[in-house]
Amino acid sequence: MSSHVEEVARPRLPDLAADAHKGDAGRCLCLCGSRTMPGAAILVARAAQRAGAGLVAVGCLDPELLAVLPTAAPEAVLLDLSPTFGQDGRVAADAEDRLQERAPHARVVGPGLGQGARTRSLVESVLTALARTPIVFDADALNVLAGEPERFATPKAPVVLTPHPTEAGRLLGRTVPREEAGRVASAKELAERSGSIVCLKGRRTVLASAEGVFVNPTGNAGMATAGSGDVLAGILGAYLALAQEEGPWTPWRAAQAAVYVHGLAGDLARDELGARGVIASDLVRYLPAAQKSLGDAV
Repeated sequence: MSSHVEEVARPRLPDLAADAHKGDAGRCLCLCGSRTMPGAAILVARAAQRAGAGLVAVGCLDPELLAVLPTAAPEAVLLDLSPTFGQDGRVAADAEDRLQERAPHARVVGPGLGQGARTRSLVESVLTALARTPIVFDADALNVLAGEPERFATPKAPVVLTPHPTEAGRLLGRTVPREEAGRVASAKELAERSGSIVCLKGRRTVLASAEGVFVNPTGNAGMATAGSGDVLAGILGAYLALAQEEGPWTPWRAAQAAVYVHGLAGDLARDELGARGVIASDLVRYLPAAQKSLGDAV
């Protein structure tokens, strides 16, 4: 892994052709939310939409999500996965086919799912699916494999892990230091063990992968609010849906852009509302302005 640390990067988001259709803009499948945490699915879906995904589908593991999402995110397509993944960890025979519906270009797994057997079986199913498209694992998808970061290593698809320090500590089996040098070292270790791009959230979010280390310059303390990470996961899903292993818009560059734009949206929200007044929904609201300031985009 490269030891070079990139301090500043002002990304140029990829343009769409003038005759692009929604498939060209990227299809993102969000496997998020539950009956007690429906807001996670809403935030991820809305963030992916505002980040430019042409089609956002939400896999609903609880029937309650089928009731709330049409109002909160009317543009999203809903997939009823409640018969596919049971609370006891049971997985239906058609699980892989259901995970391929709408032919997603990227998947986001974890926010608001809870830490039961169902979430673990879902994560394992996504990891073993045949698809070669990028996957974002966040929140509960990380917690159910605590102490097992090697389980995320897959040759099939680019993987991005988005832990906050406590989640990273659970994966590594030790406390993640608060100072930047310790955070960089922890992100690098987790990236090496998981074979993934790691986004260690917090002040000056750290990205680490085999390609190097990036320390994000945007963002502020007002973003320390519930749901902020869900918004980042949705942005990542949208940007990764356009990524290619070869070319200027790689998964690594897409991840860099996502953390940068996420923090920039938080900065715009803070400037308008004050740090104490910022909530996660504001990050979605300021996302278009953040992207426009970079030359518009995805």
